[in-house]
Amino acid sequence: MIISGGGTGGHIFPAVSIAGKMMELNPENEILFVGAEGKMEMEKVPAAGFKIIGLPITGLQRQLTLKNIIGDLAVPFKVISSVRKARKVIREFKPDIAIGVGGYASAPLLWAATGMGIPSLIQEQNGFAGLTNKLLGKRVGSICVAYEGMERFFPKEKIVLSGNPIRSELTAPATPEMKSEAMSFYGLDPARKHLFIVGGSLGSGTLNKAMRKWIQDGCPGGEGVEVIWQCGKYYKAGIDSFMAGHKTPGIFHYDFIKRMDLAYAAADVVISRSGASTVSELCALGKATVFVPSPNVAEDHQTHNAMALVNKDAALIVKDSEAEEKLLPTALELLSAPARTELLEKNISKLALTDAAAVICEEAYRLIK
Repeated sequence: MIISGGGTGGHIFPAVSIAGKMMELNPENEILFVGAEGKMEMEKVPAAGFKIIGLPITGLQRQLTLKNIIGDLAVPFKVISSVRKARKVIREFKPDIAIGVGGYASAPLLWAATGMGIPSLIQEQNGFAGLTNKLLGKRVGSICVAYEGMERFFPKEKIVLSGNPIRSELTAPATPEMKSEAMSFYGLDPARKHLFIVGGSLGSGTLNKAMRKWIQDGCPGGEGVEVIWQCGKYYKAGIDSFMAGHKTPGIFHYDFIKRMDLAYAAADVVISRSGASTVSELCALGKATVFVPSPNVAEDHQTHNAMALVNKDAALIVKDSEAEEKLLPTALELLSAPARTELLEKNISKLALTDAAAVICEEAYRLIK
């Protein structure tokens, strides 16, 4: 099989999970990844033990700058070149099936595969379908989705509700033993309430600004609260300097979280962006969450992801533009309301789909047969 897609961790990690499940089902399977040259999949996929080939594809830039306009003019030529290379890869590898996991990197390969009669499947991780998958929806045999109501984007008869493949260590709520291990690992006080702020692998400027303002204001409402704050590698030096001038006991900041399972286990409330994989993990873990959707994503899909939970009383939401003023007060109010926290935990757990990789693999085998 060929798996194609990438550009962000939200596309890559589900793809690797699908590949891992395929190898678990049959170690004789042969899997080839196809991504975009120079993007993070070219590093992450080999690190996971799989071969990858890069295409010269790039995405359209939405911000109007001279550099972006010049770059966008080259996109059609890169698409044509990428489709040609994709056809060559398909002829040489002879896949039984092609799977697309979204992002512009998957477009040339899946377009070529469907044109050459290769059984094909796409996975849509978000509550608002991406442009690539909307274009491919009519051409592929099956569409695996993570949210209900996706027939507004795709042919209803092709849709399979699978959920998003998530990391194996983040598929179930924490046990008391894990909670205890988390307290020890992060040096936390079990008698206190705990807030976990996670801005993704690169960090979030908005979440960091909200934290800085709260600390500068004297941490109002933070009595008896400890914070695990993932600020991101990009922002780490600035946050280090800021914290050196604002000594605040009980706030632990990190550029990268090595043990996400334990950080989540420690948390009574989570503050997070609402990328598809993160949302799926939080559902599986049953965490009371305040989402701050990133406005810097295509089709504002993070808002759609978050609202799918908010509309079922399974999470709270704070707009990115209002985060500096409202985020910490909202999270701390939730932290001090056990009944409300428990209700959110109960409702978000109902939305968990933890066997997504297995469902997608079953659908792939069905298409081949």
